Amino acid sequence: MLPERISALGDLANNLRWSWHPPTQDVFASVDLELWESTGRDPVKMLGEVTKARLEELAADGAFCEQLGAAERDLAAYLSEDLWYQRRVQDGPQAVGYFSPEFGITAVLPQYSGGLGILAGDHLKAASDLGVPIVGVGLLYRHGYFKQSLSREGWQQESYPVLDPDGLPISLLREPDGARATISIDLPDGPPLVARIWVVQVGRVPLLMLDTDVEGNPQHYVDVTDRLYGGNSEHRLRQELLLGVGGVRALRVYCRLTGHPMPEVFHTNEGHAGFLGIERIRELTVEEDGPKVDWDTALEMGRASTVFTTHTPVPAGIDRFPRTLVEQYFGDKSATPGVPLEKLLALGTEDYAGGDPTVFNMAVMGFRLAQRANGVSKLHGHVSRDMFHGLWPAFDEAEVPIGSITNGVHAPSWVARELFDLAAAQGADTHTDDVDAFWAAVDKVPATDVWTAKRQLRERLVLDARRRLTKSWQDRGVARAELAWISGALSPDVLTIGFARRAASYKRLTLMMRDPERLKSLLLHPERPIQIVIAGKAHPADDGGKKLIQDIVKLSDDPEIRHRIVFLPNYDIAMAQPLYPGCDVWLNNPLRPYEACGTSGMKAALNGGLNLSVLDGWWDEWYDGDNGWAIPTADGVDDVDQRDDLEAAALYDLIENDVSPRFYDHDEDGLPTRWLEMVRHTLKSLGPKVLATRMVRDYVRKLYAPAAVNSRLLNADYAGAARLAAWKKKVRAAWPSVRVEHVESSGVGDAAEVGAMLNVRAFVSLGELDPDDVHVQVLHGKIDSNDVLTDVTVKDLSPAETYDGGRYRFDGDVELDRGGPFGYTVRVIPKNELLTSVAELGVVAVA
Repeated sequence: MLPERISALGDLANNLRWSWHPPTQDVFASVDLELWESTGRDPVKMLGEVTKARLEELAADGAFCEQLGAAERDLAAYLSEDLWYQRRVQDGPQAVGYFSPEFGITAVLPQYSGGLGILAGDHLKAASDLGVPIVGVGLLYRHGYFKQSLSREGWQQESYPVLDPDGLPISLLREPDGARATISIDLPDGPPLVARIWVVQVGRVPLLMLDTDVEGNPQHYVDVTDRLYGGNSEHRLRQELLLGVGGVRALRVYCRLTGHPMPEVFHTNEGHAGFLGIERIRELTVEEDGPKVDWDTALEMGRASTVFTTHTPVPAGIDRFPRTLVEQYFGDKSATPGVPLEKLLALGTEDYAGGDPTVFNMAVMGFRLAQRANGVSKLHGHVSRDMFHGLWPAFDEAEVPIGSITNGVHAPSWVARELFDLAAAQGADTHTDDVDAFWAAVDKVPATDVWTAKRQLRERLVLDARRRLTKSWQDRGVARAELAWISGALSPDVLTIGFARRAASYKRLTLMMRDPERLKSLLLHPERPIQIVIAGKAHPADDGGKKLIQDIVKLSDDPEIRHRIVFLPNYDIAMAQPLYPGCDVWLNNPLRPYEACGTSGMKAALNGGLNLSVLDGWWDEWYDGDNGWAIPTADGVDDVDQRDDLEAAALYDLIENDVSPRFYDHDEDGLPTRWLEMVRHTLKSLGPKVLATRMVRDYVRKLYAPAAVNSRLLNADYAGAARLAAWKKKVRAAWPSVRVEHVESSGVGDAAEVGAMLNVRAFVSLGELDPDDVHVQVLHGKIDSNDVLTDVTVKDLSPAETYDGGRYRFDGDVELDRGGPFGYTVRVIPKNELLTSVAELGVVAVA
């Protein structure tokens, strides 16, 4: 029990804003610096271990109480003041439900495995900083993700420590009478599954986490939230039922108990939470005294207000369940009673060329249940449109309705405090959501200060790495007396390259090992040595990934080079926070284009690190030739070994001939002037782009606000949704009769001249449809060597004349803005102001 005068410590500890707010961290460090460090900077754990005498001493310490009061007032202002969303967004949703299977917010709440979770955590933190009214929804895993260690032979070993919810910065949601708030879901092999609801306060954003370790649940129900990404397909399906169906129910309970506005928009981060759309349909169609609306109307209501983000660039990364398993969970004893099984199954079926009709595809359902969908970089948007083209086969890839919003990272969580201090010393306000002044300060910071700060950060990384190395070697069974060499491992004065990511095969952890002797020569170069810090986990079931780790560990065990290349086990947020600032170069060499985005290089860039990367994910989009280096790729080389050899050689060449010489080229003042020029350019060219606040603003402007507007247009009594559903039904029924019968044109020959006017007359049959139901369009552009239209421009034609039998003429003129080989065609597509894409209905009639 905290003394009354310092009771605010509990409030500060239970709002995770402390994890990205250094002044609040300073308060906890003032309580007991040694305990703060030994508890892993976990304020809840630390406060549980502080002696009563120390607490009483602090309560009597005027200076500490003043420091604590300032932090308390700062948090209160942060939680209440108008921020960007309140000041700038006029038509945004009153709330957004953001669903993800994992959230990486702080190391003290280990509910993440990698990039997806870290991205979700940064999304919530940036939303909090901007005042965006998001409510996160996830699961609370009893074991979190595994802790990684190494065997003597360098093989990954997993352990699953049990997490005590009472020792975490979370609280149970309770009913007014004090009883715990719960939700339940019917399952086919027992009583209803019951889950409690935990609330995590992430600044201004509440995060709801569901947990099935509830008295009365049979053990196989308790195990549903045992660990992240564990178990077989049925276990995974149960987790996704809990996340999607249970998550919507938990949101309703939370809003009822707290008065929080009900979400107008639902965002599913990957397909894991896709069943939330089914639960929302159930809410609209099933009641004790009869349905409110029919299936089609409910589907339109749900689609209009749902955003789906896909993160995978490969089919193997998508959750696909046996159709029979889904039938079992949504059949007689359904998780969503009253929802027609066949309609549900149709949403996830792969009923397109090359699809497998025996599986239920969660991503396919995600696209069908969401009117707005996106990939997580420009290149990934292209890859996703190609990957899911089968859902819209009548349209070119460019018109497949999957956009892109490139990921970003939460700077206050990842940028070293010393770098913020450099900007603040030049007058930049580091606590505002208007960051222009911050980037303007980049050119003002003296080069000596930048270089000195980077060396300090490199030294911090070296000391942290040595500590971790010592523990790792001891865990591998080596006596401490044999580890004297670790005191000389790595150096704060050597060019430091970081490489940390999941040990998936496409990320090519061992590409740097293709020529071990060449690598050794770089590590041990007498004038320009490099050192490499490597980290990453393999999925427990991925022996191939574990073998990659073992190979890199064996290399780093070599006494000749072990002081220059290290593998650090158990990569997590706590390791990452000194790793990114301490690296000079961030290496990324995936097999292009299998990196959807990849945000680790963004974190390095914000800390003055230069990227050395294959042009994939975000780097393909924002590399400009001066903010790092692009590793050439052997595109078109089919032989895997040859391709890897070529790309590894290119990597070695870049390090030897470009990266190292620039880092070690010092002027008379001992400064690497050209290197620091690249650092400044990196901060200015990438800094504003890679921020999670930019990303969240993009989601608000491009997806959340338009989704809310569309949802409102369908209106609260569902009449708008009913009209839209009826219109779609009419269009689909009539479309077989829609065709372009004849096209006439004049004014342009086979070769166009700039300024020439093309006159088009299209005769179309619309059957039961009216001209207001369709766009009749001319598509024109260049003709390539394969006689295919490229650089296409689209223009609507106007109704000009009506004939019998549902036939019409549409006319239009097109002024050409380019010369050369020219072609055009005419098409008919459905038209409705509530459609977000020309391909939404998937139908088109072409001349």
